[in-house]
Amino acid sequence: MAAEAGKAEGAEAPPARGGRKKLVLLALPLLLAGAGAGLWFSGVFGAGHAAEAPQRAEVPPPAFIDMPEIITNLNVPGRRPVFLKLRSKIEVSRGDEVPAVQAAMPRLMDLFQTYLREMRPEELRGSAGTYRLREELLARANIAVAPARITDVLFIEIIVQ
Repeated sequence: MAAEAGKAEGAEAPPARGGRKKLVLLALPLLLAGAGAGLWFSGVFGAGHAAEAPQRAEVPPPAFIDMPEIITNLNVPGRRPVFLKLRSKIEVSRGDEVPAVQAAMPRLMDLFQTYLREMRPEELRGSAGTYRLREELLARANIAVAPARITDVLFIEIIVQ
């Protein structure tokens, strides 16, 4: 019976011992990964690379260009005309691209005018209508001034009458 008790205790001991090995084998990589992450985020590993990185040239700040005022009629069925008055600015990604955008201003005005003449007054209602108008004008502006880049169309005044 004592032999059987020894076997019973011996049978239980190896799984417990194997469980500890598994725990150590799983916990050790986790501890090493945690320590490595801590050192990385504290800057111990990355500090040498920051000093070796080349300095970037300063990018010129964005520039804002006033668009001429646009007054156009909208696409309305019936006899009563509906007009749109639009004052806006365009944001150029780099200030050194302003001359290229100024040179393309007649093309920009033409694209804006032809797009606005096809709009209906209900398409301009609410913030969603203004957002769609901005996105459409921005897409047309980037086509007109390529390779320069326009980053935004800013509305100063929108009046539908």
